[in-house]
Amino acid sequence: MKLSDTSGDAATYADRVERQVPGLRDMHHMAGLLLAEHVPEDGRVLVLGAGGGLELDTFARLHPTWRFDGVDPSASMIEQARVTLGDRVQRVTFYESYIDDAPDGPFDGAACLLTLHFLERAARLRTLRALHSRLRRCAPFVVAHHSFAQNAPERDLWLQRNDNLLVSWGLEAAKAEKGIAAMKEHLPVLSPKEDEALLIEAGFKDVQQFYAGFTFKGWVCYAA
Repeated sequence: MKLSDTSGDAATYADRVERQVPGLRDMHHMAGLLLAEHVPEDGRVLVLGAGGGLELDTFARLHPTWRFDGVDPSASMIEQARVTLGDRVQRVTFYESYIDDAPDGPFDGAACLLTLHFLERAARLRTLRALHSRLRRCAPFVVAHHSFAQNAPERDLWLQRNDNLLVSWGLEAAKAEKGIAAMKEHLPVLSPKEDEALLIEAGFKDVQQFYAGFTFKGWVCYAA
């Protein structure tokens, strides 16, 4: 699942997600630069949760000789990604599926942005292990999603800050509060320490945080 699956139709994904994720475009740009530290000029990159195509478009613009495999279970979001990419779509092979049905690789790098917070811990670990098995040794993996403290006082503080941010960007207060309530009820969010430990358990090493935007966190790590 992509962030958009909880907040409207695929055609308006780009506008909505930019209002929900602080510094989204910069986060995508940084992710592309981090991948490029190890992905060769003729590299092949796996993007899990590729629907919408925003990160794919950034990666493809930054690195015009890379090839991509984009995996997403939503046909409508894949179609939106095709529209977003324009002519650059020729360098992407899409799979309407989950990680278990993705190509075996081996890939030179991978990204999974705004997706894993939908998965319970056990399913998240299985997904990370399946992705890890498709990477070359030492290949970089960039991941970002909701990740914040889960003890009640601190959790509620960060959720309120996220609420305040959305309202400051013009979202109706009632809609922002409804969204925060839905996050508390439905998203199996982990704390940053739990997320980092899960990456290590899945086989990754050298886990480094590169991004923080209120309730969102992002890391780069490497296939051991």
